[in-house]
Amino acid sequence: MKPKKDPGPKSSKSKKEALEQEKQRAEKYLTNWQRAEADLANYKKRTDAEKSELSTSTTAGIILNLLPVIDDLERAFEAIPEDQRNKNWVEGMKLIERKLMLYMESIGLCKMEALGQLFDPNLHEAVCHIEGDVGKIVEEFRTGYKLRDRLLRPPMVGVGKGDTEKNDEEQEGQT
Repeated sequence: MKPKKDPGPKSSKSKKEALEQEKQRAEKYLTNWQRAEADLANYKKRTDAEKSELSTSTTAGIILNLLPVIDDLERAFEAIPEDQRNKNWVEGMKLIERKLMLYMESIGLCKMEALGQLFDPNLHEAVCHIEGDVGKIVEEFRTGYKLRDRLLRPPMVGVGKGDTEKNDEEQEGQT
C-alpha cells in the first residue's frame, strides 16, 4: 500500500475554493428552485381565478338571457283572472317557476330588495320621480338581480320626489 502524499498548502486552498464555489452554485440552484416553485404556485392561483371568473361570466350570460322569461312568467301570473288562479294548469306553471327559481338561487342568483331603500345610482336604475319620501324608492317596475355579490341587472325603480302638496306650498311661499 502506498502512503498518501500530503497535497500541500496549494491543494488545500484549491479544495476550499472548489468547496466554496460548489456551495455558491448550490445556493444559486436552491434560490432558482424556490423562485420557480413560487412562480408555479402563482400561476396555479391565477389560472384558478381565471377559471372561476370565466365560469361566473358564462353563468351570468346565460342567466341574463333567462331573466326576461322569468319576468314574463311573473307578469303572466299577475294577469291570470281570479277565477282561474286555482286551476291545475296554473298550479303546474307556478311549480315550474318555483323549480326554476330554486335552481337559479342554487347557482347564486338572488332578487334585490329595492322598495323603501334609499336610491343608489350604483345599484338602481331610476325611471321616474313619484310622490313619496325624497330619495327613497317608492315603486319597483322591474326586479333587479345579483349573482353572488355581483350586480347582474339593476332594478328599475321610481324614486320619491317628496310630497307634491308640500312642494306646491313651498313654491307659493317663495313667490
